[in-house]
Amino acid sequence: MSADALLKWKAQILDYQQRVRETKPVQQATLFDIASNHCDPDRIDPLQLQVRSLSFWRMPADSPGDACLYFVVDSAADLILYVGETCRSNKRWKGIHACKDYIASYQDLHYRYEMKTAVNIAFWWDTPVDRRARQELELNLILKWRSPFNKENWERWGQPFGKD
Repeated sequence: MSADALLKWKAQILDYQQRVRETKPVQQATLFDIASNHCDPDRIDPLQLQVRSLSFWRMPADSPGDACLYFVVDSAADLILYVGETCRSNKRWKGIHACKDYIASYQDLHYRYEMKTAVNIAFWWDTPVDRRARQELELNLILKWRSPFNKENWERWGQPFGKD
């Protein structure tokens, strides 16, 4: 991928994600007062969460961790690259994870062209413990943000950092 192609690819994703961020979701009118759902995908903005280093998983942990949603973001470009879910936050990234390869390729290309990048991870802890509910929320967020490293969005953005 050329430097121009990389910039264009990122600009298209940024444009889409910025529009999502700026567009207010449609509010359905109700006859009764219903408590709002804290797991509403429209209330979760990954770029507003505190970011941590991607090497967080190398830190010693005294438990396998908790259920959460996690977001791989390029803080330098305000891009949401990947949305994931796990029931064991301290274990998920210790093993094989295809997203690690995408991130490495993404960063390598940026270094080659001397472009700034800051790939980090952010966690959303207030997620359902129930696996199906958590996976449904994850899918809704993948489709909402159209995160390019999630396979659900490869048809839209291509797979320039995956295996050829």
